[in-house]
This record gives sequence, structure tokens and C-alpha cells, in this order.
Amino acid sequence: MSDHHAQDAPAGTLMIIGGGEDRTNNKEILSRFIALAGGPERPLVVLTAASKIPEQVWEMYRIALGDLGARAVRHVPIADRADADDAAIADTVAGASGIFMTGGDQKRLVAAIGGTRVEQAMRQAHGRRGACIAGTSAGASAMCTHMLAEGKAELAPEKGAVRLGAGLGFVHRVVIDQHFSQRHRIHRLLSVVAQTPFLIGAGIDEDTALIVHGRSGIEVIGEGMVTVLDCRNARSNIADLRAGAVPTLVGVALHLLPSGAAFAPGPGLPADGKLPADAPPAPPELADFLDFLTDRISTS
Repeated sequence: MSDHHAQDAPAGTLMIIGGGEDRTNNKEILSRFIALAGGPERPLVVLTAASKIPEQVWEMYRIALGDLGARAVRHVPIADRADADDAAIADTVAGASGIFMTGGDQKRLVAAIGGTRVEQAMRQAHGRRGACIAGTSAGASAMCTHMLAEGKAELAPEKGAVRLGAGLGFVHRVVIDQHFSQRHRIHRLLSVVAQTPFLIGAGIDEDTALIVHGRSGIEVIGEGMVTVLDCRNARSNIADLRAGAVPTLVGVALHLLPSGAAFAPGPGLPADGKLPADAPPAPPELADFLDFLTDRISTS
């Protein structure tokens, strides 16, 4: 399928979750995942490839999604790349209306499924059939083309503190960090976008989801907020510093999108009925962030 036809296809939804989503009380995020997948009768799959304890993680989601009425939930255990290249497993993923990637280690997840039939099946489900792809914690970070792989910067941004890796590529030019406010990760994300201003950073709090409605816009749900960091117009001396040094950063743009925030990319684009009807067009400062997020993935 060519890129041209992919642009005409009904892109599905991305649900990027900051980890720690409520699985025992009102389950707002998981409930919305089921709705975005088309309802409790639709086939859902849970990918636990990021986790070292996949059976325990699957049991947790089996119970939580079952309590919300989901009737066709399947575990897709992927222990290695051979599993991820298995045609039957890929067919199961391709036929799902909702695909949920659990937490764990994003490097482990991408090493298992990146470039395999399962990854291609996810793209087909999302780009051709309008499926919802959700990722929590490690599953959220892995959605990016440029994935935050590892590193810490606890007290200040530091040059070279964080390493990027290749992710699954559902989100371009935005780098995701998770557990954001709870683990005080603003310095870590600043370290990334100061050194790589080509990228815009999005830090997502626990029990919070950034929802990307195809090309129709974005919204934030849950208990926390999304912090957007943009260094593209900032002035910095980071290129001249030694590794570990703290850069001067002047003119960093910071945007806070609390639960309930929603924006459409601009006039003239079709609504998908899932974005709140009163969602305003994105202000100019957020326009590129929305454009990057709502660019449809290729299904070729």
C-alpha cells in the first residue's frame, strides 16, 4: 500500500498513557480505551512484550478490562522475535480493534517487535482499519520514532544524560516521557530536547492519557496533565559543553495541558466524532505539536 493511499485511509486513534492508570476504581482510561476500540464486543489484544512478568501483567489487565465488560480480550505473549514474526500471532494483532502495550522496559519491547510482522500488523490495524493503539509507561515511550531509551537527570538538565533509541514510529518528532510529575522527570526531558531541538517533548503524568484522534486533534484525560517542552527557538550553549555539564537555556517554551484539554489542528479538517465538539483550534504555539502528533502513519 502506497503512502498516498495510506493518507486516504481512516487512521485510528493513539492513546499514550503516562503509566499507573487506574485499574481498580473508575478505570477512566481503560474504559475510554474500550470505547475508542469500538465497544466491549470488539476484539482487544494485550501485548506484554515489555514486561519480564508477562503472565502477571496480563492477569491484571484481563481482570480490569473484563470488569469493564470487554468480552473478547486476548493475551498476545511475545517472548522473542520469532514469536513476533509468527504469521498467526500477527493475524491476531491485525484483526484487533484495540491493541494495548503494557509497561516494563521500552528497549525490551522494541527489541522484541520492532520491524517484525507484529509491528506491521499494528500499522495495518491502525492505518487501514482505524484501530486504537494504546501504550502505557514503556508502551508509551516506545510509540515514538525517537524513543527515550534510558538515562537520568534528577536535579538539572545535563548534556548527554539521556540516550535516545529507535522506537516503533507511530509518533514522529515528539519524544514521550512517562510517570512525569510523579518521578520529577522535567530535567530529564529538558536534557533531551535541549540537545535534540528537532524534537518536541511531551511528559505524561501517571493515570493520564494523551489521545491522538487520527488527524482530527488531541485531548487529555485522566488525573494529571501533559507537559510540553519545546526548545526549537531556545538559545543554549549545550553544543559547547562537556558531557555532564548543565546548559544555559533561554527561551524554552513550556505548555501545560491538564485533563480536559482538547485541540483541533485547524479549520477545514474532518471531525471524527470522538474529539469534543467544542475543541478549539490549536493556538499557534501548539500548532506544530499537533501537526506532528496527528500526521498519519504509513501503512505501506
